[in-house]
Amino acid sequence: MKHEDAVKFFAEQQEEWDRRDVEALSRRHADDGVIVSPIFGTVQGRADILASYVSLFKTFPDWKYIGEDILVDGARGAQQFTVQATHSGAFMGLPPSGRRFDLRGVRMFQMKDGLIAHERRIYDFTGLLIQLGILRGKPAKPSC
Repeated sequence: MKHEDAVKFFAEQQEEWDRRDVEALSRRHADDGVIVSPIFGTVQGRADILASYVSLFKTFPDWKYIGEDILVDGARGAQQFTVQATHSGAFMGLPPSGRRFDLRGVRMFQMKDGLIAHERRIYDFTGLLIQLGILRGKPAKPSC
């Protein structure tokens, strides 16, 4: 994929994130595409990818995805991102907490025929669980 094509592809995808357009977001993936994510595990096939987007926005209806510049190396790409959202639906079997969170991460892509064939989402899942109050953590104390 040429750099300018990737920039256009992901700029259009950003607009779909902004609209929370699950249909359009899922069409960015190949029919047999794969997403690997801490929240959903491994999701394969466009129908299941669509279901993952539906579930995401049901749990976090104000999900705000902010993609940064895309890095492109042939058919491979990566994009750092920030997410801001509120836990408003059931998550991991727990009722909504109403807590807001901020998350930073990276999405790594393998493109094929102009679509995302494989996407891996990498972010601090433990930090997310702490922000949501699902896990509790204590700050580390410096040792002397």
